Amino acid sequence: MDNEKKAAKHKASMEKQKSNVDANIERADVERGLVLLLTGDGKGKSSSAFGMAIRSLGYDYKVGIVQFIKGEILSGEEIFIRDKHPEVAFYQMGTGFTWNTQDRDGDIAAAEKTWQQALTMLQDESLHLVVLDEITYMLAYKYLDEDMIIDAINNRPTEQTVVLTGRGGGKAIRELADTVSEINDVKHAFRAGLKARKGVDF
Repeated sequence: MDNEKKAAKHKASMEKQKSNVDANIERADVERGLVLLLTGDGKGKSSSAFGMAIRSLGYDYKVGIVQFIKGEILSGEEIFIRDKHPEVAFYQMGTGFTWNTQDRDGDIAAAEKTWQQALTMLQDESLHLVVLDEITYMLAYKYLDEDMIIDAINNRPTEQTVVLTGRGGGKAIRELADTVSEINDVKHAFRAGLKARKGVDF
């Protein structure tokens, strides 16, 4: 096939693709905040959520972030938010991973206290985006009531978007979410004996 025919074939293909994209954009006529669930066994769920937070900050939107589980070890995202964007409502449960604490009652108390911070954000009309990082673990371990969380998300301000991260999440959370992205664990450096990398893993 000569270059002219290749160019014509490519143009026809792109015209068809553009027509399909334009039609989908035309059909999307509902304007409101979204619920996104980033789940799966692979790496990158929290990273993606923080990417959306930075995207919102780029438009001068107000952002709220609550990290369940994490907070015992300093992370790059925490340093960036606290140092560069102190205006962000940022709260960490601060107990570290549940397999380190080994204290169910203490973890539940910490989760309930942290949830009150999340609930305040979910009721704040000025917040364009709220990230509830690792909240699915609170459901998996039954530290927090699922119906309570779903009710709070359903009753949030109309324009507010909520990002939920963590493995699993359960059927009800998946049904609640407008977008569900599952990150699969195809290969991980840690299993090959490579240490977690500052600026990449934390």
